Amino acid sequence: MSSKIYVGNLPYSVTDSSLESNFAEFGNVSSAKVMMDRETGRSKGFGFVEMASAEVAQAAISALNGMSVDGRSIVVNLARPREEGRGSGGYSPAGYKSSESRSDVGYGNGGYGGGRY
Repeated sequence: MSSKIYVGNLPYSVTDSSLESNFAEFGNVSSAKVMMDRETGRSKGFGFVEMASAEVAQAAISALNGMSVDGRSIVVNLARPREEGRGSGGYSPAGYKSSESRSDVGYGNGGYGGGRY
């Protein structure tokens, strides 16, 4: 079981140190980080806390999930592993390609041109 915790629906006023102090009452906090927007420097409203052990993390989750912080009900649960390759398109080493090959469109070489519609 992981000891990394996701904390969501945070007020924008929450900082790394205030997030750490909220979780410190349950045990040793390895790290606490509020995610910030690169362009504005403002909080994104969520963060991650890493606790010393899975048991301490579970106790913190049970106690803090749904708790009101500055009028907002925060969401606290185990962090899921980051997903690699979401498949949302974009550039890949293979270049821009259609995900499916359609023989009824274009001239058969994937170039520009009118389809048979």
